[in-house]
Amino acid sequence: MLLSPLQARALVDHCIEEKYALLAVNADSPAALYDCLSAARELDAPIVIETSLWQLEGISFGAGDARRGLALYHAHLNLLANSEEFRQTPVLLHTDHIRGSQTLEILADAIRGYPFHADDTTVRISPSTVSLDASKLTAEQNIELLCSLIEVAESSSRALTLEMEAGLDGGLTTAKEIESLIMGVESKYTGYVVLFAPGLGNRHGFSKEGYPSFRPENISGAASLLERLTGRRIGIVLHGSSGLSETQVRAAVAHGLTKMNWSTDGLILRSSAAREYYDSHREQLVAGHEEFKESAMDNGVGRFVSQRFVPRIKSLIELLGGAGKAGRLMADL
Repeated sequence: MLLSPLQARALVDHCIEEKYALLAVNADSPAALYDCLSAARELDAPIVIETSLWQLEGISFGAGDARRGLALYHAHLNLLANSEEFRQTPVLLHTDHIRGSQTLEILADAIRGYPFHADDTTVRISPSTVSLDASKLTAEQNIELLCSLIEVAESSSRALTLEMEAGLDGGLTTAKEIESLIMGVESKYTGYVVLFAPGLGNRHGFSKEGYPSFRPENISGAASLLERLTGRRIGIVLHGSSGLSETQVRAAVAHGLTKMNWSTDGLILRSSAAREYYDSHREQLVAGHEEFKESAMDNGVGRFVSQRFVPRIKSLIELLGGAGKAGRLMADL
């Protein structure tokens, strides 16, 4: 089931109470969406599906038009997540790495909701949670954009659940910086920020040197500070997990991690599997071969990639402690 913005808040609270973290996968194709939901269903776990600007502009969705891409992405995931097959699997749709001059326009469209028509009824659906890429923004611009999104939600009478990121990649966000960012929004609009992604010594992509400044105790420190400042619990997000060891991830969860973004590893896994498929099917991929059609169709490479991708998603969900958590959550929802 695709969660609404208010149901997404309940999911975050459930993570904090049950001491597990959500796996958030950047899925760049319909096949990847299906694989992620399949893995979560098999483990009775919730999952976050994230989409970034370059995925929205990709040929599978917007073909250069990010606004259309987000609408199509959302429509596809909505139909899939609310199907009989995945109705008992909590699925959260999150906007990730939305940046550039169209940021406000893209996300305002999403917050107002995309219309779905059935008979004489029109239903508008919005992403479960919303964030923007703050890596190229000043703190002031970051705060201003989030406040603008809240104003869009309020003027449209739409629910909105936000993730705020510090915009730091590869460093540590100080307590002073965390306070300035969260209170820049909270002092004007209380209660909208439910997730916060500080710099924790990690970064997007890989590092040959590892992440010597990554300290899981910074997660519990940030969570305590945010609760003290706002009077409520806010989930801590790990932006960039590629290259962290399983020991580091387990420690992060033990210190209160709520959500872990996973992208680079997944892209490498899927592309490497596709390369392996085409390398191993060279003979069949020649016109006239009796297995040409079966080998050349998307279903061939799709199944091959899925057989390698789904087990990895499942292992990460288990590492984060999410297996078996969906049933109780769905009962509460």
